[in-house]
Amino acid sequence: MKHCTLLIFVATLLPYTVALTCTAAPNESTNAAEAAARKAKADQKLDEQYQAWAKTLSPAEQTWERVLQENLGSFYLPIHKRQKVAGQSNAWDFVKDDPKLPRVMLIGDSVSRGYTQYVRKALAGKANVHRAPANCGPTSLGLKNIDIWLGEGKWDVIHFNFGIHDRNTPVAEYSQRLEQLVERMQKTGAKLIWASTTPIPDDPAKKQTAASIVERNKAAAEIMAKYGVASDDLFTAITPHLDEMQNPNDVHFNAAGYEFLGQQVADAITTETK
Repeated sequence: MKHCTLLIFVATLLPYTVALTCTAAPNESTNAAEAAARKAKADQKLDEQYQAWAKTLSPAEQTWERVLQENLGSFYLPIHKRQKVAGQSNAWDFVKDDPKLPRVMLIGDSVSRGYTQYVRKALAGKANVHRAPANCGPTSLGLKNIDIWLGEGKWDVIHFNFGIHDRNTPVAEYSQRLEQLVERMQKTGAKLIWASTTPIPDDPAKKQTAASIVERNKAAAEIMAKYGVASDDLFTAITPHLDEMQNPNDVHFNAAGYEFLGQQVADAITTETK
């Protein structure tokens, strides 16, 4: 908000001259500074609460939390901290393995994050379901961080997807990076399952088109066929249900949608672990 002052100057030989001068409202910068100070204080309090909670964990759990702190980023880490302080479960929960069950890794973006808990529920007592310590984003990020995501443990199944964040990546580059990721993951000895990317709406403002996902799914399918990788066709499975399961004008889904996807993923993993 700006305050304006009307100044009228009278000269002996000239007509009136009118000048309008504007200055910033005296409390505008003060309000911004106070808001920043309140946020900083709230962030500090949250971190103190989170650190106090973390001290109650086992050494293995504390190690996992440090991995999350290094990889979740400025958007997801505060969400994770708030949920842990509130005693809530989330996709990045520490997983204590049952040595009698297969170890499964989920790699993917926020859509994958959304269905992770449903996969765990569906496979309870059947598999140890972990997820990468990040919103895995585009293939470029995957190539940079895949070793961190895979960690040092042995995986029996890796269920993975890259696509929405690559919607504007040239298909040739996307294919090349995806192929490199497949080759890296195959070195783990795990059974790989490719999840086709779920549909997105046309949105010129976000520079995204529904056709971009169809195009990248086609390119990915050719790579998976080349390497003998199993496919979990989430795109085809969810498409008939978009009206009731996908948020309006959004790439994400409601709870029913994530539960549906989670069951599809669980079924695909079950098939590969029989």
